[in-house]
Amino acid sequence: MGTFDGWSSGIDPDFVVTTHGPVPSGEVTRVVRGLSRILRRHGVEGPVRVRLRWPGAEDEATLVQAGVRAPGKAFRVQVAAPGRFASTFALERLDLRLGCPPDELSRPWPDPARPSLSAVTELRPIVRRKDCRLQVTTPAAAARVLDAMDYDAHLFIDATTGSEAVVCWTGPLGVRTLGRLRDSAPVLVEDEAVDRLCLGGLPYLFFTDADTRRGRLLYRRFDGDLALVTAAGAEDRSRDRDRGRQPRAIASCGRRALPATLPEAATGFVSRG
Repeated sequence: MGTFDGWSSGIDPDFVVTTHGPVPSGEVTRVVRGLSRILRRHGVEGPVRVRLRWPGAEDEATLVQAGVRAPGKAFRVQVAAPGRFASTFALERLDLRLGCPPDELSRPWPDPARPSLSAVTELRPIVRRKDCRLQVTTPAAAARVLDAMDYDAHLFIDATTGSEAVVCWTGPLGVRTLGRLRDSAPVLVEDEAVDRLCLGGLPYLFFTDADTRRGRLLYRRFDGDLALVTAAGAEDRSRDRDRGRQPRAIASCGRRALPATLPEAATGFVSRG
């Protein structure tokens, strides 16, 4: 198989599997059949996208991502585990998520299927940048997105403050929220944020960009490299401010019960561990 291969079903062209590495064809079949059974059992219909990343060495983990978009909702799971266990754990995780009431969190905490990515490492590169039109919502609603999309941390606009905030998995209570203005997210340039995350052994870091004065989320990927989530239009706002113009407004985008409000995170909190 090549570096990247796409598999699609002749019966359902919206069911697409992308593989990376020497993924056995039988494993692709097993994942497709397992996902099909789970979606039928929960009555979920919509485009399905699966990524299977098979390692080239025995000491590396297999990475499985599976996402489905149904009308008005989306779900995603992501699991890294040895060999075929990754597919099994991912199927179980999606089954649990789809069977959970929408106002409850589906994961246990601490999460045995998602070991913390906290580790002191050498400086790693930012290999992916996500320029998103952030949702304007409440922390409780953002936590439901955090759970449904299997994120460790989720960047959004707090509807009360109008400023960037993050919900994340941490501490004994599970989900916490951290606001940029309320909790004084550190003001850093990008290189400083990378230094603080890698050398500080953090899985993710919420900070205020020194140029745009907008909240950003830097996080570790499963492969150890980094990704950066920013608010769409943030760079335009920075250029407008430098030219003395009025900044443009940013348009919104589009088994534990969730409380009406989430507990606040301690000032400067960034670690999930």
